[in-house]
Amino acid sequence: MTNQVTVGLDGSGASTAAVHWAAREAELRNTGLELVHATEWLEQPPLLLASTEIRGHWAENLLRETSNELRRLHPLLDITSREVAGPPAEALAAAARSSTMLVIGSRGLGSSIAGFIVGSVGSATIAATEHPVVLVRSSGNAVAPADGLRTHGAVVAGVDTRQLCDKVLAFAFEEAAHRRAALHVLHGWTPPPVLSFAPALDPVALKELAHGITATLQEMLRPWRDKFPSVEVEVRAPIGHAAIQLVEAASDAALVVVGRRIRSSTLGPHIGPITHAVLHHSTAPVAVVAHD
Repeated sequence: MTNQVTVGLDGSGASTAAVHWAAREAELRNTGLELVHATEWLEQPPLLLASTEIRGHWAENLLRETSNELRRLHPLLDITSREVAGPPAEALAAAARSSTMLVIGSRGLGSSIAGFIVGSVGSATIAATEHPVVLVRSSGNAVAPADGLRTHGAVVAGVDTRQLCDKVLAFAFEEAAHRRAALHVLHGWTPPPVLSFAPALDPVALKELAHGITATLQEMLRPWRDKFPSVEVEVRAPIGHAAIQLVEAASDAALVVVGRRIRSSTLGPHIGPITHAVLHHSTAPVAVVAHD
């Protein structure tokens, strides 16, 4: 793995927003940026009926013009580009193996509905790679810098106290440090059934449960606080479904970080219900970090 940011480019407004987000991320990390175009990109192909030669020229022009525009905006950024053969999910996942992160675009659902249209390429790419993947939102088919280049707000990380979250926390702390932003660590939970039917009857038990969860979170964070002493950390353990809590926290966040379990299945790899819900409903860019 090399110290660079890789971004998928297909000519859509969503991928253009992703490219600009990735360029800023590369600058924050003081690393290079690689633009990648998959030759068999199937979602909304711009030249469906064109010959292979014409599509090849179009891809070359797309990579060249995008690289030139980025060099104008980021003159100190080391930018490379390449075409990769094969279905986009497989090609992008392979490209991610040589990078610290992969960035791809997702079209917004519209001005009145929050969230992403993740699409088959985005979902398959996330499931196919064990490297961090960031999905950047764009509104409709237009480039939306306000969405893709959100620079203010905290980094929000969703964690599960029942699992090892070191990779998720490492990524979240690094992002907060690069951005000089606060880090909000969140764990949504629901009371046991015996309490959830009548929580008002036993507020002491609820308070004790919340205190225990918060203490567990603080212990999980202790080594990361020591490693990143400059990062301001806020710990939250609200009652409620984790996905709903994360989506609400994403409304004014610069980035949301969630995890995905790496495990084999007869049905193939999957993203997980909470991460899937956050991907489809978050208004902020979402980083998916694979972990054991």
